[in-house]
Formats: sequence, C-alpha cells, structure tokens
Amino acid sequence: MNFKNILVIRNDRFGEFLLNIPAMRALKELYPQAKLTLAVNSAVCELAGAVECVDAVVVWDEVKGNLRKYKFDLCVVLNPTKEAHWAVFWAGIPARVGYDRKWGILLTHKLKDTKHQGMRHEVDCNLELVGLLGAKTFDKTLKIKIDNNLFREFIVQDRGQSPLGTVPFLLVAIHPFTSDLVKQWPTERFGELAQRIQRELGLKIVMVGRVEDRGQSPAGTVPSSDGIINMINKTSLVELAALLKRCSLLISCDSGPMHLAAAVGTPVIALFRNDLLGKTALRWGPWGEGHIVIESSSLNDITVDDVFEKVKKRLFRPPLADSQ
Repeated sequence: MNFKNILVIRNDRFGEFLLNIPAMRALKELYPQAKLTLAVNSAVCELAGAVECVDAVVVWDEVKGNLRKYKFDLCVVLNPTKEAHWAVFWAGIPARVGYDRKWGILLTHKLKDTKHQGMRHEVDCNLELVGLLGAKTFDKTLKIKIDNNLFREFIVQDRGQSPLGTVPFLLVAIHPFTSDLVKQWPTERFGELAQRIQRELGLKIVMVGRVEDRGQSPAGTVPSSDGIINMINKTSLVELAALLKRCSLLISCDSGPMHLAAAVGTPVIALFRNDLLGKTALRWGPWGEGHIVIESSSLNDITVDDVFEKVKKRLFRPPLADSQ
C-alpha cells in the first residue's frame, strides 16, 4: 500500500525518542513522497524538529483528541499506551502499527513486545517494529541537524602539552544525573572526576543537564574552578545538543544527554549497571562507534580512578610511529 500521510507517535522522554530516529528514517525511505508527522510531548518538540526525515511535529496532548481531521492513512505507535491505541483507532486511521500490548487488539499490524528482556539494543527493536511494513534503512545513525552557531561563545580553542602527548581539545562534558536513581553513580564522584580531569589533564570541563525533582541536587557536583563551567539547568535541548557537538567527550550514566551526545557524534563514556534486566547497556547503551561503557552490578564499585583511566584512553592517543 502506498501511504501518503503518516503519523508516528513517540511521546515520552527525549532519550527514548532519539533511539527511534533510524526507524523514522526507514519509514521515510520506504514512503519518500509521504508526509511524515511526528507526535511528541511538548518538552521534546523543538528537538524533534531537528530530525531531517520528519516533515512536521505536533504535540501529542494537543492533537490526540482530534486526530481524525488530519486524515492520516498510517500510524506507527512506537511506545505503546492504551490512550494512543484508542486514539488512533477512534480516529479511523486505516493502518495502525504497534506492539501487541496495552489494547494492542486495536492495531492492524502488531508485534510481540520483548524489549523488556533486554536482549538487544532499543534501536534494533524499533527497526523491527517498522519492519512489519517492510521499512528498513542502511543509515542507522541517530544524527540530527543542529545549528553550529549555537553556544559558540562556550567553545574553548586551546592546544595543550600533556605527558600523554600533544592533543587539540574543546571541552569535556559531564552529565552527573539520571532520571532513575537506581542507575545513578554518586554525584560527588562526578565532582571529583571533574577536578581531576581539569587539574591533571589541563582540560576544560562543562557540567550539563537538568536537575529533576527526584532528590537530586547540584550541590557538591560542580566544584568551584575557573576550568569548570556550570551549565546545569541553563540550556534547552537543542542548545545542549549544540554544546555537546563541540565537546571532545561526554561522561554520563544512562541518560538522555548520553543519547544526545551520540546523536551529534560526540563520544561517550557511559556508566551502567549490568544486573538490571532490560536496563543494561546491551539495550540502552550509547549507540554507534567510539563509545566506552563501564559496567558493574553496583555503581558504587566504579571508582573515580576507573573512569579517569578511560578518559585518558579515549582522549589521548599515542603518537603515530615515524614511518621513515
């Protein structure tokens, strides 16, 4: 069937949203002449506009009760909810694709949801879902289009001598929070790590992210230093993307900024627990090449030394041997 007006629903947090970009791209490649509309929550709306294969972005809470007027002929529900399944059924959308749970009986094309088993990456799971339509893509990156001029004033252009060799650098970003406290490395260790990178490697540090109302606090996380820039709670998502794009590295637990860094091509050192079924790096780790994952059954067992050694390994490469 040649669909002309496609709705894709992914109305949860921005990290999960980013991992659906390859699936959206696959749909657009299968139906290049179709209009692809993405329904997201309001906090993700601006960032969703940076996905190049998407033609329009709407806020789910504003359109869910009146989908019929848009005359969509295909809908893909990427995160299953009873509300979304009922809304697309009630709107009379002819083809409705999603997971066979939470009133999946209302869908016309459905897939058994095994993602919670954590046996493969979320990106691959999302591609399998749109694969019900025959959609596929060779470009499985998370790339988004971000204005390079954003946050230009925070770019550090410096070249420093290090015992590990000469290296050009911009910034090292640290995101010290996570939305799920069971996946949180102690925030004071992020502060210690920032000081050590700045002191021993001579690199500038930028602390990023937002403090959620989950008992977290930036206190003790951002040490006072001329070499440490505090950007916590000071950026929108697209501004954060622009800033991460100009960084040499992001250090983070499992988080939205971790996926955002991967989307703009910045390497990540990610700290993960490996004992939580469905929450390990196998499913949620940074997507793409060049990233480093440090795993343990207890994040308290990961020391500042452990992470610092990985920072050196990722940022500093030994000089090439003289070919003469």
